[in-house]
Amino acid sequence: MKPQNIAPKSIAIVGATGAVGVEILRVLERRNFPVASLKLLASARSAGKTLEFQGKPHRVEELTAGAFKGVDIAFFSAGATRSREFVPAARAAGCVVVDNSSAFRIDPDTPLVVPEVNPGDLQRHKGVVANPNCTAAILSVAVWPIHKAAGVRRIIVSTYQSASGAGAAAMQELEDQARDFAAGKDIKRAVFPHQIAFNVFSHNTKVAENGYNEEENKVVEETRKMFGMPDLPIAPTCIRVPVLRAHSESITLELDRPLSPEEARAILANAPGVKLVDDAASNHFPMPLEASGDLDVHVGRIRRDLSNPNGLMLWVAGDQLLKGAAWNAVQIAEELAKLSAKPMAAE
Repeated sequence: MKPQNIAPKSIAIVGATGAVGVEILRVLERRNFPVASLKLLASARSAGKTLEFQGKPHRVEELTAGAFKGVDIAFFSAGATRSREFVPAARAAGCVVVDNSSAFRIDPDTPLVVPEVNPGDLQRHKGVVANPNCTAAILSVAVWPIHKAAGVRRIIVSTYQSASGAGAAAMQELEDQARDFAAGKDIKRAVFPHQIAFNVFSHNTKVAENGYNEEENKVVEETRKMFGMPDLPIAPTCIRVPVLRAHSESITLELDRPLSPEEARAILANAPGVKLVDDAASNHFPMPLEASGDLDVHVGRIRRDLSNPNGLMLWVAGDQLLKGAAWNAVQIAEELAKLSAKPMAAE
């Protein structure tokens, strides 16, 4: 459903020329979001480029502290360093920031929101709303309806993460490596630490002292925060795979009570943001190829965990650039627009 009765908003996109920035622009168009005015902001090297929105070219401007005057909602998709540097200026100018980086996600004063899960948290924002890590966002959309029905005690998740999670340059690297491999040429790598074409490897983030990499720790911390369950046991393994776009996840849940696959299918078939893809007869289940470009998270392979009477297993695929980033951000903006008539909380 497209947004209804939302007053036009002045929008800024920081990191407009990046993979997520471009997707935000497309989703705003796709949703027919009422944009009163649009500012496209990026680094000095990208300033002067043009991007099309609603059939008209818009010039990219250099990101500066003074660029946010008159802006209602600013999408930040230029990394945590830029967010920490420029979000204060955006807030001071009176606009609300939807931040796609990790800069504010674990800040206790900043709501971390997936609208299908915890939209009520938006009411306590203080000028910044954090968009979660892509893996946590996709996971939460699939698991939350099950949690509401049967209570989740524990989550075990293994992820199969596409090149898109590392940006446009990573996607290009996968394409280039595949082309060079087919031509018998030497494989070159610049973005990833290992060859991504025809290979899988542990997620390319630093391994922390607890033995889990940054991506895995994000999944734990952010899912707990969104669910309001600070002690929820979560065991993640995050892997990079040679897929251009859309992440996949193998999820095993331990529940408070048994939930049959039939009950789970009925719940998920009616859950917001979920597309049930669970055709055992045709061996047709979620695939990143089909999830790419879809706003919904695809969920299937719903089956009992044979090792646990209270266990349930799912296979999930979701577009990292959409539900994992741009679409979730625009959803947040739609919800903020509905709340904009209410006074904002003071810091």
